[in-house]
Amino acid sequence: MNAVWPGVVYHVDASYFIFRAYHSLAGDFADADGQPTHALYGFARFLADLLERERPARIVVAFDPGPGGETSYRHSIFPAYKANRAEPPPDLARQFGLCREFCRLAGVAAFASGRYEADDLIGTFVARARSAGLRNVLLTRDKDLAQLIRDGDLFWDGGGRDRYGYDEIGARFGATPERLADFLALTGDAVDNVPGVPGIGRQTASRLLAEFHSLEDLYANLGRIATLGLRGADRVRRALLAHRETAFFARRLTVIQCDLPVDATLEDLRPRMPDGTAISAFFEAQGFGAGLRRQFERIALRAPADCG
Repeated sequence: MNAVWPGVVYHVDASYFIFRAYHSLAGDFADADGQPTHALYGFARFLADLLERERPARIVVAFDPGPGGETSYRHSIFPAYKANRAEPPPDLARQFGLCREFCRLAGVAAFASGRYEADDLIGTFVARARSAGLRNVLLTRDKDLAQLIRDGDLFWDGGGRDRYGYDEIGARFGATPERLADFLALTGDAVDNVPGVPGIGRQTASRLLAEFHSLEDLYANLGRIATLGLRGADRVRRALLAHRETAFFARRLTVIQCDLPVDATLEDLRPRMPDGTAISAFFEAQGFGAGLRRQFERIALRAPADCG
């Protein structure tokens, strides 16, 4: 990816990178009290590499709600939302807080909400950037966020391998970005414990949404399903009729909110000068070596590549 890509906002899905580091790095990073710090180290290394390589003019890191997230917006309308997920172990929960502190010291804007998820925070900043004529790079592997991609944007895992533009989202995730929330409402999402229409899998949902523009369009034209050449077309039509309420309810969970009242402007997303002294003390307390400190010394000497 070209490091000089003007007019871009970088949106970081913090949970993905923190979980990735937690599960992939050996647990040999610890602070003076013996508390694990490997997830923090991996996240800090990722963010430092991103700042040094891409030199973003605007970047935002979004965090999910911490403990007590069961009071969030989606839980309030569906208490079983993500109920299949185990609570993060205490050592990981502690490192999430340290990652937010690290963002502050690194001069990177970071946000969390007790009511909304990181996806909704990212959706809000994506919408604001697009309204200002800026493009968006979403750093994540969360398929839900792919619904935010539009022409000129990029869905990227941050490692250089999995990068998808607008025209590639459909083949990768099953539907175009504009229809992805509807797609997940039809198929359900086992990862988030979101219900769907029984018997509607990925291939059927993809075929339906290649023909119909939305759930509304699909349900207004159920009689046309018989003309699509779908195997078991009558069964599909009957399943949709029987579970109409489920499909529209599920979409309330799968659609990302893009209009949160976040008290920040796009100018607030410009990286600030890292606090070198504070970062050195922070890394020392977490038991990290000098490599990251030297990297931030280099970052502090370089201006952003994108001044748009």
